Amino acid sequence: MAIVVNLDVVMAKRKMSLNELSDKVGLTLSNLSILKTGKAKAIRFSTLEAICKVLDCQPGDIMEYVIDKEVQIPVRQL
Repeated sequence: MAIVVNLDVVMAKRKMSLNELSDKVGLTLSNLSILKTGKAKAIRFSTLEAICKVLDCQPGDIMEYVIDKEVQIPVRQL
């Protein structure tokens, strides 16, 4: 996967549990767990905003793009 979710790292730096984040953001534990493990297919901007607000971080602290050397995505020539 090209997008890596670092939510667990940011939570650890803030010493915040999944239960605490769930309560403060208003998401279920199962949905946060899916996001934390990188199994989520999408995230709403409102959810990302709420997580960033609670964790006092930027979206780039939670997610990063990593080039997958096995998958070559063709770039369209203009």
